[in-house]
Amino acid sequence: MPALFDAYIMADWSAATKPALGPNSIWIGILAKDARLKLQFRSVNIDTRLKARAFIEDMVAKLTKRGDKVLLGFDFSLGYPAGTAAALGLDTASQAPWQAMHAHLAGKLKDKADNSNARYAIAAGLNYAISKGPFPFWGAPARDVVSTLAATRPDYSGAPLAEFRLCETYLKEKKAGQPKSVWQLAYAGSVGSQTLTGLPHVHALRQLWPTSRVWPFEFGDAPITAGSLEDVSVVMAEIYPSILKVKPEKGEVADEAQVRGIARHYADLDEKGLLGASFSTGKSLSPEQIGAVLAEEGWILGV
Repeated sequence: MPALFDAYIMADWSAATKPALGPNSIWIGILAKDARLKLQFRSVNIDTRLKARAFIEDMVAKLTKRGDKVLLGFDFSLGYPAGTAAALGLDTASQAPWQAMHAHLAGKLKDKADNSNARYAIAAGLNYAISKGPFPFWGAPARDVVSTLAATRPDYSGAPLAEFRLCETYLKEKKAGQPKSVWQLAYAGSVGSQTLTGLPHVHALRQLWPTSRVWPFEFGDAPITAGSLEDVSVVMAEIYPSILKVKPEKGEVADEAQVRGIARHYADLDEKGLLGASFSTGKSLSPEQIGAVLAEEGWILGV
């Protein structure tokens, strides 16, 4: 069975507030075919999010121009807990909740050339729109604490929005990782700021590439097949590299090793004809839960 994809690009994102290289910065791994049609890996370390998006745009353009189908993974959440778009009062009649949220964040968060942005002020504004108080986003540094954004975690028990998405709850139940809440913006292991700064770029790429699709929102919960990709050149998906235990090679930093490991993992599955099944969001979820995943929350590829 032919592989579904010809190239695998994996992005380890960063929410750094100034240009940064090395550990905990942006690393992009590219596993693509060389002149002999053999998959070869290389990584790049990029110091700002705007430069990273420009690099991805250029790399994908080169690959798709020669006819490659590209799997593009981002290591941040591509959705928020069910009900978020409605809580913000977004228009979900003419577009799906995930689309409304992506567009809303893209309209608010603008990275500057020096990698700075107003994400804490934006999170405080989102909290005001949702609860008029410091809920659901949290984790602000002392200088950014305001009445609608606290440094400490709010109480989610009985709250209208869940602390975790279904996929994160699934990982916790299976003891397959220690995912953090998308609401947490700072402190050890947090992913909230990566999501807040990453989704505007995903939105921009989706608008730029008419033949791209965001999984699972634009596919459904069934496994992906060659037929599913007939008119699709790029599939963007959420990844969780740390679910694999990859040891850095000599000279590699951990982030670089992770994008290498996850790219090769997906390529190996694809070569064996198993990657298509990894796109399924079934996982014994109820129809209602699958509906929430497809409409707003998203899922992690291969979980």
